[in-house]
Amino acid sequence: MSFLLSPISRLRQFSGSDQVSSEFWALRDVTFEVQPGEVLGIIGRNGAGKSTLLKILSQIVEPTRGEVILRGRVASLLEVGTGFHPDLTGRENIFLNGSILGMKKREIVNRFDEIVAFAEIDRFLDTPVKRYSSGMYVRLAFAVAAHLEPEILIVDEVLAVGDAEFQKKCLGKMKEVSSGSGRTVIFVSHNMAAVENLCSKAALIDHGTLTRIGDVKQVVVDYLSRTSLQSTATTELLDHPFRRIGAQPLLTRIELNDAEGKGKTCFSTGEPMSIKLTISTQTAIRSLQFGIGVDSQYGARIFSVATYLSDCQLEMLPGESSVRCTIESLPLVPGHYYLSLSAGPPNQVLLDQIEEAVSFEVMGGDFYGNGKSPEAWSGVVAVRSQWLKE
Repeated sequence: MSFLLSPISRLRQFSGSDQVSSEFWALRDVTFEVQPGEVLGIIGRNGAGKSTLLKILSQIVEPTRGEVILRGRVASLLEVGTGFHPDLTGRENIFLNGSILGMKKREIVNRFDEIVAFAEIDRFLDTPVKRYSSGMYVRLAFAVAAHLEPEILIVDEVLAVGDAEFQKKCLGKMKEVSSGSGRTVIFVSHNMAAVENLCSKAALIDHGTLTRIGDVKQVVVDYLSRTSLQSTATTELLDHPFRRIGAQPLLTRIELNDAEGKGKTCFSTGEPMSIKLTISTQTAIRSLQFGIGVDSQYGARIFSVATYLSDCQLEMLPGESSVRCTIESLPLVPGHYYLSLSAGPPNQVLLDQIEEAVSFEVMGGDFYGNGKSPEAWSGVVAVRSQWLKE
């Protein structure tokens, strides 16, 4: 009879797994306040607790302890499609979201044309949003959240789904919302350049704890010093913390080498750089393409190299194999950089993807052949040029 009353506990006894689970706090001892008109950037590594904090602030999740005091209407954009009913059209969802925010129909009608114009989805306005692409979802969701005049706007990293032009448009709108009308914006992003450009102050979350809040530049520097991966010429990737959730772990190792094949993590501007990727697959893949993105320490993409840009077709047999990419002349000014990796069949969803897989340093060198070295203040990319009087 006891088995019927508590089958789970009985099964645990049979399996020998009746152990007390350890307690885990997603957030703990986080206290701060944001004034009207301020833009607070919240930064931290994946799993630090940033999204949990935004869900609590958006009143989607109740805190186990403590309280959140909000003065004014809150609009939040946390995940693609949050707050939308998939079977309703874009038009209907605009009015639904406005009602959720406590707005009257007349208020929504007055802002309706602005919302549609900003989202640029007028052709699909009467289409059920379940047929929208993720980019269209984000366009409409942000347009609704930003234009229905909430006193507090909460935005997660979801803007990364949109294209670069739309992201720029959204950042401009958030700056307008805060500075023009004195509304509060709370913004989570891994793009440090966007945080520095948009936010009036920043907060650093680390392992569920608020470790620092205040001046944006100082908090960003603190964050970068904490998150810089230990530079090693060879890095194992199977348990990499920045692998995309749900990805197949095809990429197992990365090695950085100089022109002579020696492992190194510090290169000079203009020096050749060789990147060896080790791949492990259980089945043959007829055509597997690879991409490598070079990112600044602030998360901005500098340039990319990829097999499809080189018209290279690679067939992977079962087991372990490797590919090598050589950049003949590294066009980067001195600084700290990251390599992000991707692998997948042509024109299909990526099988494996790792952000900030490994870091490396670039030092000044005789890039111009005249004894002068590129400086960080001159930009990110070093370019040779010729000057002639005509």
